[in-house]
Amino acid sequence: MSRTDRAGRVIAAPPATVYDALLDRDSLEAWLPPEGMRGQIQRWDPRPGGGFRMVLTYLDPADSPGKTSEATDVVDITFADLTPPQRVVQQAVFEADDPSYAGTMTMTWHLVGTDDGTEVTVVATHMPPGIDQAAHEAGIASSLANLAAYVETTR
Repeated sequence: MSRTDRAGRVIAAPPATVYDALLDRDSLEAWLPPEGMRGQIQRWDPRPGGGFRMVLTYLDPADSPGKTSEATDVVDITFADLTPPQRVVQQAVFEADDPSYAGTMTMTWHLVGTDDGTEVTVVATHMPPGIDQAAHEAGIASSLANLAAYVETTR
């Protein structure tokens, strides 16, 4: 059975501003890594069918061993669909020897304008079984909080 993870929040910025932060290399490096991690983009091609490769490094790997190495998660992302300013669909594959992290996870970022800004909902499907649901949803929520802080202070 395929599992679905999700998280959402309202961000005090218009949908176009949020959408732009989803497709800007420097922005993604700043806000996408959840709390306790930092990220570096190694490859960047922001178009449908393009994507990026990100190395996420744990600041304290003792509490959260990485999927790729003791201290890192390396993920290759393909932009499966870009519908400005409403939706970004990413397909993610983790670089890992452990087969419990194998497979292509789909992350869909839905952006809906509201009176208060943009309601952002992230839905992740086809989750590899090695990824803990509660930890993943907390990570998505952390990234959304970072995104909110980033766009609300830079606009």
